[in-house]
Amino acid sequence: MRDPREILSRLQSFRSKFEGLLEWARKKAARVRVVPARPTRLRELTGFGANPGDLRMFVYAPGHLPPKAPLVIALHGCTQTADEYDHGTGWSSLADSLGFAVVYPQQQPANNPKNCFSWFLPGDIARGRGEALSIRKMVEHAIATFAADRCKVFVTGLSAGGAMASVMLATYPEVFAGGAIIAGLPYGCASNVQQAFEAMFTEQRHAARPLGDTGGQPPDIAGHGRKSRYGMVPTIQS
Repeated sequence: MRDPREILSRLQSFRSKFEGLLEWARKKAARVRVVPARPTRLRELTGFGANPGDLRMFVYAPGHLPPKAPLVIALHGCTQTADEYDHGTGWSSLADSLGFAVVYPQQQPANNPKNCFSWFLPGDIARGRGEALSIRKMVEHAIATFAADRCKVFVTGLSAGGAMASVMLATYPEVFAGGAIIAGLPYGCASNVQQAFEAMFTEQRHAARPLGDTGGQPPDIAGHGRKSRYGMVPTIQS
């Protein structure tokens, strides 16, 4: 059995590294925000159904969205809001150009002080439970609200949002036509804070459960980075 003091020391080290990365990201984002802030393009929808994960639902749809348009679920990263994620990624601009609706689930600080989705907590990543169920209810509400094509629902996310996209692909494979995981971790690779930090910062790997382990696997693409002598090199898996 490992010494509890060693475990606490490792957790503190991982936490410091994680908070350092978040602070670096905040400073980088602050330099971008010297440009005058644009008005938000998103609107909040309430009453979307059961919400055991206590998430908020924001949406964007072009003014003349045709029926049976595709639907994209876009999941933000830690420290971000739905609006900040949209501003950084341009999903609403793509929606205008290509004709689809976007749902932006948003975490609340009461759930996680860093505004990260709970991609590793068993009570939030199981089918029919927690944050996963809240997002599933948002999908169904959006399909009805925008008359979207339920055969063209996609999910994507960044970092913690990417890991949560992996959760959605694994727990509700029949709902999604495909997904894109950006710098996110695989579903089931952690079930507590210590394992989450180890998955992020060490080579130690806990057994990850396969995407679509409750049914057929939807197509997915994962974008990450690896260390090299030249810095971080992007890698793509599909």
